[in-house]
Amino acid sequence: MSQASETLVRGILDRVPDPHSGQSLGASVRAVGVDSDRVSVDIQLGYPAIGYVERAAAEAKAALEADPAITAAAVSVSWRVHAHKVQGQLAPLPGVKNIIAVASGKGGVGKSTVSVNLALALAAEGARVGILDADIYGPSQPRMLGLSGKPVSPDGKSIEPMRAHGIQAMSIGVLIEEDTPMIWRGPMVTQALMQLLTDTRWDELDYLVIDLPPGTGDIQLTLSQKVPVSGAIIVTTPQDIALLDARKALGMFRKVEVPVLGVVENMATHICSHCGHEEHVFGQGGGARMAEEAGIGYLGDLPLDIRIREQSDLGAPVVAAMPESDLAGRYRDIARRTAAALSLQARNKAISFPKIVIQNT
Repeated sequence: MSQASETLVRGILDRVPDPHSGQSLGASVRAVGVDSDRVSVDIQLGYPAIGYVERAAAEAKAALEADPAITAAAVSVSWRVHAHKVQGQLAPLPGVKNIIAVASGKGGVGKSTVSVNLALALAAEGARVGILDADIYGPSQPRMLGLSGKPVSPDGKSIEPMRAHGIQAMSIGVLIEEDTPMIWRGPMVTQALMQLLTDTRWDELDYLVIDLPPGTGDIQLTLSQKVPVSGAIIVTTPQDIALLDARKALGMFRKVEVPVLGVVENMATHICSHCGHEEHVFGQGGGARMAEEAGIGYLGDLPLDIRIREQSDLGAPVVAAMPESDLAGRYRDIARRTAAALSLQARNKAISFPKIVIQNT
């Protein structure tokens, strides 16, 4: 019988796929121990994965013990979120490791609903998460998250984020009355949003999800240039007109050198609330084709389901209100794929080291 070795162990795990990153579990191995025909492996994923670690450990263990040289394998799987590079010479935001921008080329594709459920799904996978509602003209996150009251300012200059369902949140909607129209020109909107972003006391976030306003105009382009974004995702629906505008959003991020992590196809199918029948009422596979043509990831699809709308209107999005549902499972899978795609990007080393100041005393 052949002997177990570290090379053998790594070779076996190189053939066990990680369904979220597109790599193998072998790429995430931190340490290997070998004692004759018994081995131990420490795997550390680069993204939050509470819903996947047990499966990953079981699949790695099964693959190792299937080799005749290994009689027993002990596998430990953990995860850690690192800070990743942002565009240009922008500095990372204090208290935030990564900003993920969620965009669409047009309104009406369910971007805000995807944004809030993505944030909640990342939190459900174990990350510290916040969400910034960047739609000054039509803020929707306060209603979706059930936020009430006004934020607190401990020093008269900065504000504490609102909290709901385990995540931190900020929106112009919590500073004004719900029915107050924002009749502002572009520069005022940009300034207000930057203040919301930088004056909020974000508390050690792994991810800050920014729900961008729809479109690709001056406001969106300015924000993409000023906000230190680690990665972006594009939300679309299957029909051609939505895909046309989604490609414009993709082009905007590429222009400002923000990595696009992938595409989410919302309203991919309709699920009948009476019989459960599922059909492609808006076309089929458009998001996947766009991702393939653009050379970016396809993060998954979501159905047009009345439960998603109802829960958002009630202030308790489906991931928070129905954590064991099939819908929450879809969002959590998309969240893992999004975070895994970001984990493959270059790290931001500047955020890993404290600033050292030398003074003459």
